[in-house]
Amino acid sequence: MHLSELFHEELMDLSLTTESKDATLNHLASLMTASNRLADKESYVDALQAREAQSTTGVGDEIAMPHAQDESITEAAIIFGRSKDGIEWESFDGQPAKLIFMIAAPKGGSDEHLSALAKLSSVLMNPEAKAAILAANNPAEVIAAIDQYDPDRQEAKEEAAPATAEATSTEASDENEKYLLAVTACPTGIAHTYMAEEKLKQAANAAGVPIKVETNGQSGVGNRLTKADIERADAIIVAADRKVEMNRFDGKELIIVPVADGINKADQLIDRAVNGQTKTYHGQLDAEQDDDKEDNESLGRVIYKHLMNGISHMLPFVVAGGLLIAISFFWGIHSAEVDHESYNQIAHVFKMIGDLSFAMMLPVLAGFIGRSIADTPGLVIGMMGGVFADPSKLSAFSDTGVFTDMTASGFLGALVAGFLAGGIVWVLKKAFAWLPKSLEGMKPIFIYPVFGVLIMGLVMLFVINKPLGAVTVGLTNFLASIPREWNVVLGFIVAAMMSIDMGGPINKASYVTGTALVTQAAGSGSNVMAAVMIGGMVPPLAIAMSATINKKLWPEAQRNSALINYVMGAAFITEGAIPFAATNPLKVIPSLAVGSGVAGALSMLFGCISYVPHGGVFAMIAGGISNPWLYLLSWIIGGLVGAIMLNVLLHEKKEIAEKAE
Repeated sequence: MHLSELFHEELMDLSLTTESKDATLNHLASLMTASNRLADKESYVDALQAREAQSTTGVGDEIAMPHAQDESITEAAIIFGRSKDGIEWESFDGQPAKLIFMIAAPKGGSDEHLSALAKLSSVLMNPEAKAAILAANNPAEVIAAIDQYDPDRQEAKEEAAPATAEATSTEASDENEKYLLAVTACPTGIAHTYMAEEKLKQAANAAGVPIKVETNGQSGVGNRLTKADIERADAIIVAADRKVEMNRFDGKELIIVPVADGINKADQLIDRAVNGQTKTYHGQLDAEQDDDKEDNESLGRVIYKHLMNGISHMLPFVVAGGLLIAISFFWGIHSAEVDHESYNQIAHVFKMIGDLSFAMMLPVLAGFIGRSIADTPGLVIGMMGGVFADPSKLSAFSDTGVFTDMTASGFLGALVAGFLAGGIVWVLKKAFAWLPKSLEGMKPIFIYPVFGVLIMGLVMLFVINKPLGAVTVGLTNFLASIPREWNVVLGFIVAAMMSIDMGGPINKASYVTGTALVTQAAGSGSNVMAAVMIGGMVPPLAIAMSATINKKLWPEAQRNSALINYVMGAAFITEGAIPFAATNPLKVIPSLAVGSGVAGALSMLFGCISYVPHGGVFAMIAGGISNPWLYLLSWIIGGLVGAIMLNVLLHEKKEIAEKAE
């Protein structure tokens, strides 16, 4: 089957007007329904969204390839949509998607169809093919472009040539020449697997290095690596997001990365492989080992990734709850209290809804840490662990004497619960591995949740809560006992930490500390969180101010983006300063750290309190920060300090830039 046979003019929209990913998926699925190729649109869209939840199908370079199989699809097809302005698709390279190829495949579809779908990835990696599709005036021209660059058509034209690309990839003309292997695999094995294959081949060809790529696709393993290939290879690249056969690579030089890197960082991977920036792989007999990690990914990095997955999902609940509680203060600090003279019913409603949002923070934090480690079973068990971290919030415990004085472990307990959920699922998998395959479906919906929640409840209520609760109370009391003058020092330190690596471990250590305190406060806010936030707001502001003070301080290519940092700083997006810090870290980072530290110290001095962990200036406007005008003044002063230091320390660089212009 030729690729163009899967495209149909009635399944194309060359002028998409949808503005979101979900709206686009629904719109394109409607074209399938209208053409009588799809019986259940809702089922297919659910399958597409489930695939998006695994990882984005925005492959970069303005292309998205959403794909899913569904029993209601009566005929395999590719639905095409083209957007002039692009649609946000959370693509690997951050670009909006202008070309959307939505793959619809019947459940249990033939290998012939799956093979044809894989060819699309190869076509889209060709810049000429993409340009032709973008320039097409009608659906017929799109199909013609697809057909022109179909790999089968290309191979037919090159049959007369004695040395094909595949021959080059499997045979090196020079025995001393480097020889590389690669394995690609994405969760569904339909699109990203083959796009990574094509990108790696292109990068290797550009570097003049022969390569052979094995694809672990939906239709099986393609171009399988032989024992002779592996013995001969100098290095092997594994770009995979699911399990692949790894023991065969024992003793070989390996690079292990996500499949996304195979698409977006192919040149870098080939360069690393050629230059020996690899690690010797030692296979394990245990088939359950986690082989799909980055080759140099430490245990600390793994823990950090799981932690941030929980934090990122928790933040919206914290922001929503904190801002709603802050708005309730508009009618007075005690206006939500029924027995107080300043009671206001509207304030009470805002406070109640905000409190409920806050109550969800710990379950969501623990749940998504658990999900990151152990998928859906980890989510269920982890969320219940977050509930058990502060059982006093549940009425189920109010009438039972045994839990009346139960200590809440709070934020720290929820962190432990999240990781504990992953461990519990691992234990349960081992414990019930003896069950016959016919009962496999019972595990995620019955065995893991029931036994997992029971174990989590017992461990949290009788083992974890009391010691961690004591630590939490001790930390809170310690911070409350710090003299006011020492608060200033504390504010300087936590704010400066936000500027040292801007999004890295030091930054996140400070941020997580502030978040823990503001969540523990549950509505009363935290002065440490205020200092942490302002520390992250200063670096972009200092960059923008430095460019305003001296237009020639930064190279011409960076000047416009320097001014955009005014907005980045206001929105508490510290990462806006990273490109500038990278140009001269030894001079830029100290300037930003001092500016942030000054702002954090002033925030503490002025008694500013943050009720939310994010939002920046917008949180101030919504009432999420006390003493907002003094907080704004602290931010501006910190930005000025950083900007002045940048102009002083980068004076020599400025003169060089002036001469260059």
